[in-house]
Amino acid sequence: MPLYEDKHNAENVIRISKESRESAVFGTDKVVELIADEMQAAGVVALDGWYGVDYQEIAEKVHLELERRGADCEFVDASTLYITQEELAKYKQPYVTEDPGFGYVNDSGMISDIMDADAWKALYDKLGQAQKPAMVYGPGAAVPELKSRYNRIFYLDITMQRLELKMWEGELIPFGCTKPAQSYNWKEYHYNDFYLLYRHKKYMLTQMDYFVEAFDTEDLKLLPRPAYDEMINTAVKYPIKQVQIFQPGPWGAYRHKDLWEIEGLEISAWNKMSGPEMSVVIDFGAERTLNFPLINLLQYNREVTGDYMAENYPDLWPLDIWLDDGYFPDRQPAERISMPIHNHPGSRYVKQHFNEPLGRYETYYIAEAYEGANTWMGFKDNCDLEEFENKCYESNNLEPIENWKDYIANWKSNVGDLYLIPPGTAHGHGGNQMVLEMDTSPSIAGTEYSFFQYDFARPSWDDEKKTMTGKPLKMHLEHAFDNEHWRRAGYVQENLRARAEVSLWTKEYWMDKFSSLPEMPFDIERIYFDKRGEYTTAGRHLQMITLTVGHNVTIRSKTNPELCASIERLQCAAVPAYFGDYEMISEDGCFCTCVIFYMKK
Repeated sequence: MPLYEDKHNAENVIRISKESRESAVFGTDKVVELIADEMQAAGVVALDGWYGVDYQEIAEKVHLELERRGADCEFVDASTLYITQEELAKYKQPYVTEDPGFGYVNDSGMISDIMDADAWKALYDKLGQAQKPAMVYGPGAAVPELKSRYNRIFYLDITMQRLELKMWEGELIPFGCTKPAQSYNWKEYHYNDFYLLYRHKKYMLTQMDYFVEAFDTEDLKLLPRPAYDEMINTAVKYPIKQVQIFQPGPWGAYRHKDLWEIEGLEISAWNKMSGPEMSVVIDFGAERTLNFPLINLLQYNREVTGDYMAENYPDLWPLDIWLDDGYFPDRQPAERISMPIHNHPGSRYVKQHFNEPLGRYETYYIAEAYEGANTWMGFKDNCDLEEFENKCYESNNLEPIENWKDYIANWKSNVGDLYLIPPGTAHGHGGNQMVLEMDTSPSIAGTEYSFFQYDFARPSWDDEKKTMTGKPLKMHLEHAFDNEHWRRAGYVQENLRARAEVSLWTKEYWMDKFSSLPEMPFDIERIYFDKRGEYTTAGRHLQMITLTVGHNVTIRSKTNPELCASIERLQCAAVPAYFGDYEMISEDGCFCTCVIFYMKK
């Protein structure tokens, strides 16, 4: 699963105190020296953190530094604290499940649950009698049962994208292992290990002495906890930009080549601009920036997502933003340029089947439309629905369904159109358009819930060969048809082709609001202005703002103009719920349209 990052204009520029800025340490050599200093001065330290960090290499660097100083020391790999791999597999099985496509979230487990009690108790006693500097390193090193034995705790973090790459490339070292586990199943991470790591991270961020950006072992960056806390507390007061990620795919297109410079990306199926698995870059006025997971900001859950979301969906970043590419320089068949025919589950379905808190409620907003712009949605009024389902099972995406167009309704698109896509609605981006997807995010881990019915039995993209020679995508037929609501074209026309009505008009700016459905948990509005417009979070809503027309817009607090961020066309920013009243300013005075997306509650 190839991923490409784009950090262009992704920096979140904030102001923190001079003392905190100057306490930052940049560069592996300096960070290693500081860790060695703390070991010599304090005695027993823990290097804890997320999967994907090369703890062994960092520990070895510290060991060499202490040897250079002539200091005797001891190092313990935290992997020795875990139960056996056989016992771990048994523990994880209820969450990995037998479902070939999805799992079941472990909503209560802790890292301590999978540790060998005799092992950690023995280590506890050993550390209490330590006569020389000692380090315990690896995920779970500073679980609550051991925390009191440490004089200093370092928390080492990595972005979710880099973790995913390590996992897909077979380089991930999971719990209880000292080397990569080639048989590691992605569901182990998305349904079990992530949640154990996340609960432990929440604990560690309140107990650590130092935070370390550690995805590049040769370029470590460190902040003492007081500086880290000030940085996070300050960052959530500003509009938040995320590092967008691009992925190729069998319907991938080429508009990205005109808009961004993404090295190595040949075709783009979509780029994701917001979601729980994303990362943020923080420029806090030091010589370097920090790059860490977006979910770290949810230490301030209420301030970011609002009181209602924090109480009812704790730790969830609820809003996804995607941009689906659909530009082709030459005319192409629908089977090349269309997304798979698929649907998404609602909240009841994901809770019952996957133990997730929120369903996938989706929209397509047409940001650009080219000749032949279209969307597949719903079934034709007179087609045989049972026949279509049978053909999908017979095909299993291995044999073409020659007459698939006889079943799926097609809609011509234009710029500014909005399609509502409630759960159980068969649909797919039809190509020749740039789609701004605004969706709810069901999973804290960023797990994708799309149930594929048919992908035209086409090969998928092979990113190494840069050709469409990969295996056809796997379908999720049981979930897809169990979840299907069989909405026909008449229903789509009447209910899912949203209509916009003017909601506010002033001489400076005006707004319109799209129609919705009771089951859709969010609203979508647009604001139009030449120079500036105004809006508010009302202290309640996390709002996603995407600039769809114009060049550059600054989003700025009306009560504290220092709190601001600048976005470019087809870039989004998250405005935290507690941000309050704000203005949007066209930086060059040209006409702008911003699409605003937020939860109803």
